[in-house]
Amino acid sequence: MKKLYTSTVTAIGGREGRVRSEDGVLDIPLAMPGVKKETTNPEQLFAAGYAACFDSALNLVAQQEKIKHGGSEVTAHVTLNQDNDGYSLSVKLDVLVRDVEMEVAQKLVDSAHKVCPYSRATKDNVTVEVESRIA
Repeated sequence: MKKLYTSTVTAIGGREGRVRSEDGVLDIPLAMPGVKKETTNPEQLFAAGYAACFDSALNLVAQQEKIKHGGSEVTAHVTLNQDNDGYSLSVKLDVLVRDVEMEVAQKLVDSAHKVCPYSRATKDNVTVEVESRIA
């Protein structure tokens, strides 16, 4: 496997601490969801990464398939769940593709879900629901 990029981020203090990337670009405080307004949490960070990665995968697939569209938008809803076995995550991706027919949007979304590194990493580990929309 050829390594393309490695990101290094250090967390200190867990959910009540802070995360900082090696290059200092990311340096933000963390708190439990809903506790402090100017903080984030691991679920928000995961949602941001997944949404951005999936949108890039969709646009890569569209380019490879020579499918023109009027833009795309991915909203990731990441939920922290608790049951008798502990904690888990679930994800719902709301994918909007502009200026294409629904069948084309669905094809792009299905293909993106197969190639997106986040989708591949969560496969068989995290429940991921993907919903396609057009505008």
